[in-house]
Amino acid sequence: MNAVIAGPDEFDLGAALSAAGITVTRAAGTANRPALEEAGIHDADLLVLTDRDLATAIPVATDLTDDLRIIVYTTDSLPEFVKGQAHMALDPALFDPSDVAEEIANGS
Repeated sequence: MNAVIAGPDEFDLGAALSAAGITVTRAAGTANRPALEEAGIHDADLLVLTDRDLATAIPVATDLTDDLRIIVYTTDSLPEFVKGQAHMALDPALFDPSDVAEEIANGS
């Protein structure tokens, strides 16, 4: 499984995903189309958004990749225009990165 992380990773979800056997790349900067493509979004199974301010990356990524799963891992609420596109929104204060990574790796 391949995952692209958009946004800072202050809770180390990327490391937890890697430890669970998921290949992780990171979209640089504002996670715009070129950054997502350079991070490998075309081959990704999962986009992990860790910053609500990068929410426009969600429709861009889903436009580029069929069957992309979207996980939002932030303490902030998503803007209305993308809420319906996220498969799961998790608050890092409530969900430990290793538990999240295990669930993702197991296909939940």
